[in-house]
Amino acid sequence: MSKNILIVESRYYEDIASMLFDAVCYELKEFKFNYKTIEVLGALEIPVLISKAIKEDIYDGYIALGCVIKGETSHYDIVSSVSAKSLSELAIKNSVPIANGILTVDNKEQALYRADKNKKNVGGHAAKACINLIETFDTIKFS
Repeated sequence: MSKNILIVESRYYEDIASMLFDAVCYELKEFKFNYKTIEVLGALEIPVLISKAIKEDIYDGYIALGCVIKGETSHYDIVSSVSAKSLSELAIKNSVPIANGILTVDNKEQALYRADKNKKNVGGHAAKACINLIETFDTIKFS
């Protein structure tokens, strides 16, 4: 049976978003997973949309993609902390695979390095983490 993953991405930084997305798609195609993509404006909206999708019970897993680059205000701290915490809470509360591929970096150079599938490959790692959780959920028995 084919597995379905929902990718929820913020494309605020278009070039970085494209690199993350391409790396995710490469891995999902390698492992023969189906996927759908929905775009949101920013990283804080990603957990909200995933929460709604979980209630619909269509997908086997979720991948969050985006980038938050530190600026001159405390907004970075809020967005990076709240988005990561919200994704973790959703995954735990609902017992669903959610991989966090939201970059939180000091500058664009760091983001480009982390998004590049030939370097840090955060998108590819997020896809592999989601796939691993889905496969583990399918095989593990706790009783």
